[in-house]
Amino acid sequence: MIALVERHPWRAAVVTVAVAILLFLIFAIWPAWLVGLIGRKKVFLNALFNGITLGGLYFLVASGFTLIFGLMRNVNLAHGSLYLLGGYIGYGVAEWTGYWLFAFPVAFIVVGAIGILMQVVVFRKMEGEELRQTLVTIGLSIVLADLLLWGFGGDFFNIAAPSWLSGPMETFFVTGVKRSTGDLIFLKYPLVRIVIFAASVVVGVAMWLMLNRTRVGMLIRAGVDDRDMLSATGARIQLVFAGVFALGAGLAGIAGVVGGTFQSIAPGEDIRFLLASLVVVIVGGMGSITGAALGALIIGIAEQFGSVYFPTYAVVLTFLIMVLVLAFRPRGLLGQA
Repeated sequence: MIALVERHPWRAAVVTVAVAILLFLIFAIWPAWLVGLIGRKKVFLNALFNGITLGGLYFLVASGFTLIFGLMRNVNLAHGSLYLLGGYIGYGVAEWTGYWLFAFPVAFIVVGAIGILMQVVVFRKMEGEELRQTLVTIGLSIVLADLLLWGFGGDFFNIAAPSWLSGPMETFFVTGVKRSTGDLIFLKYPLVRIVIFAASVVVGVAMWLMLNRTRVGMLIRAGVDDRDMLSATGARIQLVFAGVFALGAGLAGIAGVVGGTFQSIAPGEDIRFLLASLVVVIVGGMGSITGAALGALIIGIAEQFGSVYFPTYAVVLTFLIMVLVLAFRPRGLLGQA
């Protein structure tokens, strides 16, 4: 850390000032002039935490995408449809059984099985042919989206969270002071969003440990770098890649259940989350789980702040971040050269 500061003192100074300003905005009681300039602190904090939790959802989708696209170099543009399928499966299971938690393993297993089928039937026969993979998965995405539209219609569906996750939770963040009594007013935030974000952090840490601290992760990284040499050692590389594809697709299915819980499931969400995954992977860096987490956090916060403070240019803000990253760091923030 000290060496990094010595090499880039101006960057370190800018980051330090930005962090100090952010901490002041989060924890301080805002003076009247700041409220007049930015607006109510409650709106600011809600946008910040909505962006963080949305980043958690984007990470769940993009983590599976970065395994398939960033690590294995398979162009799977049907990933958004796998997300939507997982959401519909989660909705059906939760409505049928009455158990919200049961929807997660079912969506993971079913969508993961479809991922294995795609890897065996499509990608194994088109290794290294990115254009063919792109065209075929676009076709699969269109077919799957039409089948879901035929099966579930064009209505919006919301997966009901259990009662123990319903309602807001009082946090320790101060949003203001009561004029009559002088008591502090604390921010209340939906408990389900906090729990889901914590779960996304756990998933991210587990994936990083798997890729960097286990033999399976070593086989995956070695297979991407030199598949022929790894196969010569006797490793069943196709089985490993099928497992990775199943994991990536299963994570998209879990993300669909999460998205249906604190947002909604409807036609068109597949395109939205496919584009979000692409942007996250590009900003964070291909093949990097840590980069996917950082990119998802940046994009989620930018999207929410844009919708609150710059509603007309919210979408432009997201892609402006991607353009700036590509201009100054083409391999992504944490991507390898």
